[in-house]
Amino acid sequence: MSHVPAPAAPAAATADSPVEPARDPRDEAPQFVLPLVVRIERGAPPARTDALETAARAVLTLLGDERAHGDGEWAEAVRDWEDARIRKVVRRARGAEWRRAEALPGITVHGASAEVRVFPPIPLDGWPKDLAKLQVSGTELDDPEPPAPADPAGRPVLWLNPDLEMSAGKAMAQAGHGAQLAWWALPDAARTAWRDAGFPLSVRTAAPADWPRLTTSGLPVVRDAGFTEIAPGSCTVVAEHPALR
Repeated sequence: MSHVPAPAAPAAATADSPVEPARDPRDEAPQFVLPLVVRIERGAPPARTDALETAARAVLTLLGDERAHGDGEWAEAVRDWEDARIRKVVRRARGAEWRRAEALPGITVHGASAEVRVFPPIPLDGWPKDLAKLQVSGTELDDPEPPAPADPAGRPVLWLNPDLEMSAGKAMAQAGHGAQLAWWALPDAARTAWRDAGFPLSVRTAAPADWPRLTTSGLPVVRDAGFTEIAPGSCTVVAEHPALR
């Protein structure tokens, strides 16, 4: 199906990495970044959990898109991105900013209240001007109602570390990393089934009592480099997919 590199964990929003920042050959390769833009209109911001879930599905949608594989128009950029440290940056837009972002090549994914546009990877220092001027900060979001309990037996769940405080933008990138690690770990048949179903998933904060079990379960774990917000080596997300248990 897609190009699947050796499972090295991705790097987080605003140039974080979910692996500890030891040097490896990937550091010597040209560095690329996967841009994500969340729409946050002044009077109608999305719910936080919906934004996290929509960002994760946006990453998966790009990874599963035929343009990202083989001879597709985005395939070379995706391969270059996967061959280096995997970086994701989440920025926000509204009004005319959002309309300009939507005019660039990419995919917009819709949630119940959230809209997230994902773009093919770009060089770390090669941002299009309409994305470069968007703000990284200001992605503080809330849930108007507590999210319903997750059903890990029925659909994938990206479990957030209950001991960490993360901005919505940071958490969106971390959820995207968890989804990507699950995608890499799945066999082809499970990937196809997940894609054909529209990448259903839940993002929830784990119960403190469950977190040690989750991080030692053999499921994909995102570890942060600690460049922003949290300490180096922190486990941020565990990706639980029914096909990985």
